[in-house]
Amino acid sequence: MQMERSLSSLSTLIVDDEPLAREGLRQLISEDEHVSTIWEANNSSEAISLIRSHRPDIVFLDVQMPEMDGFSVIREIGPQSMPAVVFVTAHDQYALRAFEFNAIDYLLKPVTHERFAQSLARVRERLKSAGEVERYLVSLLETLAAPSRHVSRLAIRSTGKTCFVKVEDVQWMQAAENYVQLHTATGRHLLHVPIGTLQASLDPGMFMRIHRSLIVNVRQIKELELASHGEYVLVLRSGARLQSSRAYHEKIRSWASNPF
Repeated sequence: MQMERSLSSLSTLIVDDEPLAREGLRQLISEDEHVSTIWEANNSSEAISLIRSHRPDIVFLDVQMPEMDGFSVIREIGPQSMPAVVFVTAHDQYALRAFEFNAIDYLLKPVTHERFAQSLARVRERLKSAGEVERYLVSLLETLAAPSRHVSRLAIRSTGKTCFVKVEDVQWMQAAENYVQLHTATGRHLLHVPIGTLQASLDPGMFMRIHRSLIVNVRQIKELELASHGEYVLVLRSGARLQSSRAYHEKIRSWASNPF
């Protein structure tokens, strides 16, 4: 990692798959007189390429992105070669638990001027200490590699308020681009998180992926019907019927088999 930096002339990289989010951060960064260069990447692959070719001082890294999340970028580059990272997320505390004790800082969308200024000042302070950035990234990856704690509730933000849904009350989940729709007995809730990121936080003994866009609470499954081409129709206690994809045939068959 490049240890000696001119803190009066910093280069930055914004990594976010949402154009409006990148534009908002660009405006905040451009107002700082100490930042000389701003690059942008709209996915993890672009981010990895830009980090390797341009060696920015700071990376503002969106945690939740399709295909490859922000943590995967750090693993790919390696903590010894990774610039300072400020995580950016649209989620609240459950999504922050994995790194809130290890990151230099994180920004919660939408990012305010005051919060951004605090974050940049914190980064500058850490950059003065040789090896500090590498140490926190190594610690972060160790935290992520440790056994995860499964979430017990999900926070749903809507129209200026936050409601909480117990995961055990969720009957099934359906992906909708970077959102997941939660289906419960009392209604539907929209959660801003990719389905793969959410699955990683769920208890695999309670929730099973049956399709690239579907996760089901196995306690809600009443019966299985064998469909064509190795697919299943899962009938839930609520009467909902969910069709699996062929790619999950063996997983479902194994789950449905007796252990003797």
